[in-house]
Amino acid sequence: MAEPRLKRIVVWGAGAIGGTLGAAWARAGKDVLFVDTDAEHVAAMNARGLTIEGPVENFSQPVAAITPDAADGPYPLVVLAVKAHHTESAARALVPHLADDGAVVSAQNGLNEITIAKVVGEARTIGCFVNYGADYLAPGRIMRGNRGAVVVGETDGRVTPRIRAVHELFRIFEPDAELTTDIWGYLWGKLAYGAILFATALTNESIADALASQRHYPVYRRVGEEVMGVAAARGVVPRGFNGFDPDAFTTGAAAAATRASIAAMVAFNRASAKSHSGIWRDLVVRKRKTEVDAQVAIVSELGAEAGVDTPALRRLVALIHRIEDGQQPLAWSTLDEMLPACA
Repeated sequence: MAEPRLKRIVVWGAGAIGGTLGAAWARAGKDVLFVDTDAEHVAAMNARGLTIEGPVENFSQPVAAITPDAADGPYPLVVLAVKAHHTESAARALVPHLADDGAVVSAQNGLNEITIAKVVGEARTIGCFVNYGADYLAPGRIMRGNRGAVVVGETDGRVTPRIRAVHELFRIFEPDAELTTDIWGYLWGKLAYGAILFATALTNESIADALASQRHYPVYRRVGEEVMGVAAARGVVPRGFNGFDPDAFTTGAAAAATRASIAAMVAFNRASAKSHSGIWRDLVVRKRKTEVDAQVAIVSELGAEAGVDTPALRRLVALIHRIEDGQQPLAWSTLDEMLPACA
C-alpha cells in the first residue's frame, strides 16, 4: 500500500515545540498553517515570519498563521502542541475542522492522547514523544536549545501507512526521529522524567545544577520510583531516553544505577542552551499555571485507582500549586520540603 501524502499540516499551538516543528517543515517546502490563541504572536509571524535561534540552527521562515476563530478546515493533519492542561479545549476547538479521515498528533507532555481520543476518536489520534529543549522568547521568536529524542507511533502499536508518513515528516525536523510500536512506553518514561523536572523547578537553579544536588538525590529517586510503580501497575514498561534509565528508578534498583542515570541527565542538560525547564519558565518568566495537574497529579490519580500510593508526587503537586499561587518561593528550602515524603 502506498503511503499517504500529507497535504496541509496544521500546527495548533505555535509555542516552543509547535513553532520549532512547523518552522522546519515550512522551510522544507511543506504547506504549514499555524494556529495560536496569541494574536500578537500570530501577527508577528505573518508580518516577519518565524525566527528560530540558538546553538542548533538560526533562520527566519515566512509562515502563515491564524487565531482559532479563523480556522476553516477540513484539515488532514493537525499537530497539537498546546500546554497539556489546554488539550481538551483545543481538541474541541479543532475537531469541527478535522477531516473525517484526518488525524491529530499530540506533540505534548503527558498522556494527552487519552484526552484527544475522547474528543476526536481513537482512530484519529496519533501518539508522539519529544524531548528536545526549546523556549518561546517573544512574538515571532523561538529558541531551540538542543537536539533530543523524537518518537511517533500509533496508539494501538500498529505500523500503518499514515504513521510511516508522519514519521517521515518528523524526520525533516529530527533525522534520528524514531517510529515505535510502543508509544505508551515512551510517554510513561517522559512522565517520570517530567516529574523529576518538576522537582528541580521548585528551585531557581538550572536543571543540571538542581539534579546534581546530592542532598536531593532521595527526592529524584523517589519521584521517579513512584511513577515507575504506577506504570507497572498499569502494565506499562517505560522506555528510556537522553540519559533517563527507567530501570534505575524501579523499586529495589541499585543506588549506583540511579546515580548514574541522574548523572547522565545532568550531562545531557548541561549541553543544552535551554538551562531551565519550561516549568520554571511558566512560573518565573511567563507567570502562568504549569502542567503539574496534567503531568503529575494524573499519575497520582491513576495510582490511586491501581492501589499504588504516591506521597512524594502528591507533595510535589502541592508545592508547585503553592508557588503558582504566590505562597511559596522557588528555593532550595522549598525542594527541602520534599525530603520527608521521600525518605
